[in-house]
Amino acid sequence: MPRIANLFFTCVVCVTAAMILIAAGQTALRDSTHTGSDESHTVRDASVHVAQSESSASENSAAKTFPIIVRKPIGPPRIELAGTDPQGRSASVACSTCHSVRKPNLENVSAATLDEFHQGMTFEHGKIACYACHNPSDADTLHLADGASVAYEDVMTLCSQCHSKQAESFAHGAHGGMNGHWDLNVGPQMKNNCIDCHDPHAPAYPKMIVGFKPKDRFNEPTDPAEH
Repeated sequence: MPRIANLFFTCVVCVTAAMILIAAGQTALRDSTHTGSDESHTVRDASVHVAQSESSASENSAAKTFPIIVRKPIGPPRIELAGTDPQGRSASVACSTCHSVRKPNLENVSAATLDEFHQGMTFEHGKIACYACHNPSDADTLHLADGASVAYEDVMTLCSQCHSKQAESFAHGAHGGMNGHWDLNVGPQMKNNCIDCHDPHAPAYPKMIVGFKPKDRFNEPTDPAEH
């Protein structure tokens, strides 16, 4: 009888211990699952924050990009009249004032054949004629080789069709000069137009003459009495 009681007591203790171990294991698994979910939320939130930061930086960078500004002439040229009106005011006329009512002379190829307002004008632009660039049907515009009209403001389009090498160098910044910033994230860049430096009727750029400065502050004597 005592042996049966001891055996029964031992079984009760084992069952109780097993139940305690199972309960502890379930609690640990639940805690582990909860912790993993929190970490997942934390990583996802961090990723969203980084993506938002990169997007904001990209937008700021785009917003700070400044333009390249190429100077343009203001409309077609006008002829300044020598005389004045009764009120003493000077006046100017458009090219089309005369050229719209007279037949274009397609044989004008040099300054010697020019007349009226154009007498004495320097004309050294190869062997091309006036109407190679000026539009014979609309004196207030220019025209391309295919006959398409070009506004005077877009004269660079006309120049580029023959001077493509210079146009390519201009696009790369090696020709034409510029002011402003190379880095467009810092500030705008301003470029000259072809006719800012070149006279379209005599486009050869004047050669530079090397000479002494009229006043050289580095070689100037510090004490005039010594010399």
